[in-house]
Amino acid sequence: MPGDFVWRDAGRLVVFRHGALAAAPELLAAHGIAEFELVSTPRARAAAPDLATAAAAVHDVPPGQVPDLAADLLGESGVLVALGGGRVIDTAKAVASVTGATVVAVPTTLSGAEMTAIHRLPAGAESRVRGMVRPALVLADPEAMTGQPEGQLRASAMNALAHGADSLYTPLSNPASEQLALRGAAEIAAALDQDREGRDRAALALGSLLCGYAIDSAGFGLHHVVCQTLVRICGTPHAETNATILPHALEFLANQTPADFAPLAESLNTDLSALPQRIRTLAGHPPGLQALGADPSKLDQAIQAILQRPELTQAPTPPSKQELTELLRAAW
Repeated sequence: MPGDFVWRDAGRLVVFRHGALAAAPELLAAHGIAEFELVSTPRARAAAPDLATAAAAVHDVPPGQVPDLAADLLGESGVLVALGGGRVIDTAKAVASVTGATVVAVPTTLSGAEMTAIHRLPAGAESRVRGMVRPALVLADPEAMTGQPEGQLRASAMNALAHGADSLYTPLSNPASEQLALRGAAEIAAALDQDREGRDRAALALGSLLCGYAIDSAGFGLHHVVCQTLVRICGTPHAETNATILPHALEFLANQTPADFAPLAESLNTDLSALPQRIRTLAGHPPGLQALGADPSKLDQAIQAILQRPELTQAPTPPSKQELTELLRAAW
């Protein structure tokens, strides 16, 4: 089980600590943060009442798209403590990209948002963006990050694993990002192979952080372009969409450049030919896009939008419209 540690990385500090959620007010004070506003959800706040009490103001983030959610909070500056999953943390980052606020992330899922400067921008304020924002301080509590119900947890873990997988082949991929991606994937797989009662939750959380670092360094390509677009246009849930698409995306990518993905298969304790099935098993055999509520009338729109995304060129050979259509039909 990974022990507690502090990770200094340029302008970012990651505090990986068991019990960090309960100790969050004290940890903030110890790092010079005396006043802050909390960005969260009612569910997340219920697990951290002392943090909500210590906040100068509390802003709940409802369901919705990050650009709209961030636009509603553009008056907030200073220090924003984002307690929650990827939607909450990305909303705080988007606000800070315009207002210059400092973001502290306290993740409650394996979204990886706490480790990246990847986020959408506030609607209507794109011209005012100062730059993409990466949280300056991350309070990573393994128990808080892995407390979701089993199905949701496995979906969130596949999103995390996909961060590592998508970073292996981009033009910005480098030895550091590759090694962190492979180590992170191995930690995630080993943890998910255990029964929930005996699972090494710290290893699962650590794997998410490492894979998040990898994609922040190397960028993303096919898998995340497809998933982000499906979520936005077809209305499917984020983590579950990643879990559903990942086996199909990896099969396509591994057929293109097997040398990039043989190390990933080895990290997951399998071989390249069995990689898609290994992912399905780790994901808990996710349902297809139809079962996730994808709107079939918007599938063609999603395909066109995917093909227009510049990040798609990060793939060794970007898929044709026919190949992309076949991939999504296989995932339907």
